[in-house]
Amino acid sequence: MIKPVEDALLVVDVQYDFMPGGALAVAAGDEVVPVINRLARAFSHVVLTQDWHPRSHVSFAANHTGRKPFEMMTRPYGEQVLWPVHCVQDTPGAALHRDLHVPHARLVVRKGHHEHVDSYSAFVEADRVTPTGLAGYLRDVGAKRVWLAGLATDYCVAWSALDARAAGFDVIVIEDACRAIDLNGSLERAWQDMNAAGVCRMLSEDIVRKTT
Repeated sequence: MIKPVEDALLVVDVQYDFMPGGALAVAAGDEVVPVINRLARAFSHVVLTQDWHPRSHVSFAANHTGRKPFEMMTRPYGEQVLWPVHCVQDTPGAALHRDLHVPHARLVVRKGHHEHVDSYSAFVEADRVTPTGLAGYLRDVGAKRVWLAGLATDYCVAWSALDARAAGFDVIVIEDACRAIDLNGSLERAWQDMNAAGVCRMLSEDIVRKTT
């Protein structure tokens, strides 16, 4: 049963650049929107995240001479996928999907705004030391369990799930409310890592059924 104080729904990066036709399209990414809208009604506490890059961001292949999207590059904080330019601050591609209807969301966490480090997780930047403040916020409001939905399963959702577990929260990923990029086997690796960390998996219909 979803508890008003203890359970929080984290909706990850439901933005136009991750939708079909977007700069970094996730296949069938738009299909998560109605699922999330239904789910959100079961939660009194919803947090949204928004990828929010400066155009000069280090993760963009266009900012590295001779490099192409989806190549790898070593950065001081580790291996970095070089992405197409996406979710640039204050552009239409960075906007949340207009059909995402979660008017009671309490917080929007913007991530990826530091020029020299990437950010997949809603909790910690890719340098693994710079917090976003989300863990502290959730603790302060009494949340104990984090449910995740959004884009993409194998990157921002998975990293957020793992960091939520590391911060001491129980974590459930709602499978049918997410879609994946699946770059070179990334989806399978993400599920392996999440399973090993104790992240649970559930379908949205099971959640809705328990709350009606």
